[in-house]
Amino acid sequence: MTDTIVVIVFSVFILLVGISFSKTGRNLKSFFAGGESVPWFIGGLSLFMSFFSAGTFVAWGAIAYQHGWVAVTIQWTMCIGALITGLYLAPKWKATGNLTAAEFIKARLGSNVQKIYIYIFTIVSLFIKGSVLYSVSKLVSASLDYPLIPVTIILGILMISYTAVGGLWAVMVTDILQFVVLTAAVLIILPLVFNEVGGISNFLSQAPDGFFNLTNGEYTWGFIFAFAIYHIFYIGGNWTFVQRYTSVDTPQSASKVAYLFAALYILSPILWMLPPMTYQTIHPGLSGIDAENAYIMVCKQVLPAGLLGLMLTGMYFSTSASANTALNVVSAVFTNDIYKGSVNPHANDKKLMFVARASSWFFGVFMILIALGVPYIGGIVEFTLSVGAITGGPLLLPPIWSLFSKRLTGKATIYITIASLTVNLLFKMIMPFVNGYKLSRANEMLLGVLLPLAMLMVYEVFKRKRTTSKDYDSYLLYKTAKKDAAVAIDENERNLIRKQNIFGLKMISFSLFFIAILLLILSFITSKGGGLVAGISVAIILGAIIPWSASKKG
Repeated sequence: MTDTIVVIVFSVFILLVGISFSKTGRNLKSFFAGGESVPWFIGGLSLFMSFFSAGTFVAWGAIAYQHGWVAVTIQWTMCIGALITGLYLAPKWKATGNLTAAEFIKARLGSNVQKIYIYIFTIVSLFIKGSVLYSVSKLVSASLDYPLIPVTIILGILMISYTAVGGLWAVMVTDILQFVVLTAAVLIILPLVFNEVGGISNFLSQAPDGFFNLTNGEYTWGFIFAFAIYHIFYIGGNWTFVQRYTSVDTPQSASKVAYLFAALYILSPILWMLPPMTYQTIHPGLSGIDAENAYIMVCKQVLPAGLLGLMLTGMYFSTSASANTALNVVSAVFTNDIYKGSVNPHANDKKLMFVARASSWFFGVFMILIALGVPYIGGIVEFTLSVGAITGGPLLLPPIWSLFSKRLTGKATIYITIASLTVNLLFKMIMPFVNGYKLSRANEMLLGVLLPLAMLMVYEVFKRKRTTSKDYDSYLLYKTAKKDAAVAIDENERNLIRKQNIFGLKMISFSLFFIAILLLILSFITSKGGGLVAGISVAIILGAIIPWSASKKG
């Protein structure tokens, strides 16, 4: 009962935080891009939290339980992708001056490419986030002994409500809170887990052979190499993350967003993966779908009442961060690039805001329906990696390539995307049923990322005598016209943006203080780990001073 109360209290508080931002979304720029003046460190933390979810604990946790340290190695590829993004891609996206990646694709490659990408991106995003919602619903259901379907629906509605009401600033404030709650939960569980297993030395001695190798099983160096390339595309080109680069003030700040993400991904995978790794020595023998429960099973074994609820809250809201961000971007693309771009170009801000919130609900309900169907699709590890291998390269690489290439055309982009998607689907979905041939995990990922890369390189060589394409020339005219038509932000709008950002910083500070008080209360009622919880709550109170001071300087 205590765990349920903790989950409810945290959830209601987070929803109230979202409602507090309901009046800050004046127009598309403020609702979807935070007025393009979001502090880079908030954007970086938000990107970090948006990247992982309960799927991290279910999917990577299952790999950590079965294969050990390779789960950390896999996640370190994300650090490599973020570094490359910070150096080359994030500043490029900001320099385009576009609100969304879809807006840039339309300007650079044409409306036909944009429409095809919008349809595919929307479907893929909702399928991925639906599977993620399933993951956290499964965790909450198994932990608190509630039916899976009602839990999925309730958690999904809570996610949609938050995004539809508050927009990007609400999502980013939640991301910060989730980062704090989840970090606190992981720091609490680690010493309890090692105590359960009999100490670190006992864990090391009982671990299976090869458990701490950098690679293991089907996760070979070939897979790691392909996954690293994939994450350059994914972190540098996923529309969800591009929004983090375009919502800050300068290209330099966009780079800092990616660099902060990279720094956080050096240590965090170790902290996250140690609990399911230790569970291998506590309760060996889990396999398949059962291994996906390793993380929550170790939590249930070592965490007392109250602290289990805290861990569940962290897992749920980390999923909420990921799903909220995806919903925010999908809604942004639909509102800005479909409704405003094609259906009603002269719509006023009030009408656009109505469409933005209504589309968040529409896509969110579709996400819930997908989550309800995930148990019939298969394990989330297979689902997550396969979707990434099939769609990552074909969808993400061509737009990134067009940031630098003067020769790439919209027609070539469509051909390369469709051809590489078709080949990937052929080897993943058709061949295993026709003749039983199935690519290894490494080759599946290599095919997914290297095929579109090779096709783009061949195209550049074939068109090397052409200085620029007509699409690129049109893009230059578009940029010139956009620059000439740009209206300087008046003093009133500048003050409103400033007030929005100050309000966001104050809400972060207030929310951190509130979470610290809840943790302090938990430290008195929990049966073990009370001193550690109290220490973390004091650290959070001190941390709340930072955004409060920043708001005073704003």
